[in-house]
Amino acid sequence: MSPVFPMLTVLTMFYYMCLRRRARTATRGDMMNSHRTVVSNSRTSPLNAEVVQYAKEVVDFSSHYGSENSMSYTMWNLAGVPNVFPSSGDFTQTAVFRTYGTWWDQCPSASLPFRRTPSDFQSQDYVELTFEHQVYPTAVHVLETYHPGAVIRILACSANPYSPSPPTEVRWEILWSERPTKVNASQARQFKPCIKQINFPTNLIRLEVNSSLLDYYTELDAVVLHGTKDKPLLSLKTSLVDMNDLEDDYEEKDGCGMDGLNKKFSSAALGDGPNNGYFDKLPYELIQLILNHLSLPDLCRLAQTCRLLHQHCCDPLQYIHLNLQPYWAKLDDTSLEFLQARCALVQWLNLSWTGNRGFISVTGFSRFLKVCGSELLRLELSCSHFLNETCLEVISEMCPNLQDLNLSSCDKLPPQAFGHIAKLHGLKRLILYRTKVEIEDYDVIASMIGAKCKNLRTLDLWRCKNFTENGIAELASGCVLLEELDLGWCPTLQSSTGCFARLARQLPNLQKLFLTANRSVCDTDIEELASNCTRLQQLDILGTRMVSPASLRKLLESCKDLSLLDVSFCSQIDNRAVLELNASFPKVFIKKSFTQ
Repeated sequence: MSPVFPMLTVLTMFYYMCLRRRARTATRGDMMNSHRTVVSNSRTSPLNAEVVQYAKEVVDFSSHYGSENSMSYTMWNLAGVPNVFPSSGDFTQTAVFRTYGTWWDQCPSASLPFRRTPSDFQSQDYVELTFEHQVYPTAVHVLETYHPGAVIRILACSANPYSPSPPTEVRWEILWSERPTKVNASQARQFKPCIKQINFPTNLIRLEVNSSLLDYYTELDAVVLHGTKDKPLLSLKTSLVDMNDLEDDYEEKDGCGMDGLNKKFSSAALGDGPNNGYFDKLPYELIQLILNHLSLPDLCRLAQTCRLLHQHCCDPLQYIHLNLQPYWAKLDDTSLEFLQARCALVQWLNLSWTGNRGFISVTGFSRFLKVCGSELLRLELSCSHFLNETCLEVISEMCPNLQDLNLSSCDKLPPQAFGHIAKLHGLKRLILYRTKVEIEDYDVIASMIGAKCKNLRTLDLWRCKNFTENGIAELASGCVLLEELDLGWCPTLQSSTGCFARLARQLPNLQKLFLTANRSVCDTDIEELASNCTRLQQLDILGTRMVSPASLRKLLESCKDLSLLDVSFCSQIDNRAVLELNASFPKVFIKKSFTQ
């Protein structure tokens, strides 16, 4: 028998010896401002009766299909009573997230996944809702009106956003969770998962979604919270002894807020025994390879078992990729301080969704980057609302090698803060979706990109309001290597100027082109794409009235790699035409939404 197998057995024994009670942290923070407030539609009764209420406000979310200055397809439609339910179909009065399926993961702009990401963390987007009254939840109903099945987690928060004084404790509890599953229905439904009881009242609910298995965009209409004012009698349960409830000998008083990262190594407790059995006989690199399969909390727990494993578990090479997003609910300043000594070589760091409501301070974040930022190549900070201008300044100074920066939905950052990004000369990827970057003339920006970014491969100009054919011309002439271009919902672009036809002739490497909601796209544009962009894989022409089935057939015949074609709300492309094209080109997913 190979010595690796007994080594694994001993490793497993060590691992289970170090499992212990989960710690919970308390931090102080301010609730975020809401974009929309509605009068709560609640049904109240005596204190021991059930309270039924719709969401009062949408206070935070990671993405939405709509515009920040509109109500169409935005998360703010989740506040208040239903707008659409029980009708089914594609309606602008619903809440829609930015993506669906795996199409965005197949684009040139897709990022590689982090190593050591726990398999049970599948969330891609979230939305947080407040309600008028704090209750002990008995049910949460989600009204889904189109392509249901995206919701995979529902959480409750102990903080009351309407309390006049800051919360002394912020605690999140999972009410229900499930791995993504395929729902074979596109009709409206009232999703009523069986939630668990919790021992605190709440009026802050969070939905987390995964749309990877959906055939099209999911649409949510309203959320209903059922609960009681009185604390329910929690059912008594008997179970086997939980290893997590066992105290170990290595506990220390100063703990982190994150489960598994909250105990520092105590050399006195581990002893000085020289005999480590099979561990002493294995090469250092082999033990490192085996430990590379552990999750981050498990790696921190294992570090407490013996000196040898502590040395391996604290090796900076184990933390080249550090994905902290799955632990957003518990990560705090103390967690970062605990990890700091291990992360001198970290190259990829994901802090998306973390630190909100005071969990991470500007000081804690800055202190961490000053120690761990020198080798960073990739930094994910989506929805990290603790960020301010000082944080961006620290990033620009402490991360000289940074190539990839994601600030999507960091909508609390002031416009002047983004000036510090100019100091990051090595950037290759920058995401500023839903930020307050102030751009008065997108044509000027396009001209600069065309002149300075000759090797640009992807550009997302989704919902740029004042982008014209002049900017397109400058961009296409300078960035001939473009593979992905999103011009969705850019209302000032008109096909009559010839801008789309010239685009097709100048950008033969295009693999993805979104012309969403541009009603002027016509047969000439489609035929130019068919002639010049034969590598095209994804095309969205939702909403045009000027494209015929004949031109689409030419496109499908020329573009052999085409896999996604969205023709929703294209008046000349009816369901019969879609069926005929599907029959001739079965490998292409042709999307055609509907309303009832």
